[in-house]
Amino acid sequence: MPQKTVVIASSSGLHARPAKLFVQAAARQPVPVRISVPGRKPAPANSMLAVLALGAGHGTEVTLEAEGPGAEEALTVLADLLSRDLDAEEPADA
Repeated sequence: MPQKTVVIASSSGLHARPAKLFVQAAARQPVPVRISVPGRKPAPANSMLAVLALGAGHGTEVTLEAEGPGAEEALTVLADLLSRDLDAEEPADA
């Protein structure tokens, strides 16, 4: 199963707006994606509650995993998103 490990770059971690953007992006992927932090079971990346429950703060290393056609591309898209400080970026509708 393809996996990617990435460090959360957003200053607030994977909470509020960054979590919303990540969950929306995960839901758009052609394959189910799971996200985990060390010591916790993987959670569905398209679930806001599951993502928030991870408690992934700034600098936390998370692992993304997916399986099926398009898995590598999906992981790359989501890892790239998490590696940016989404708190510092302007909202798309601004």
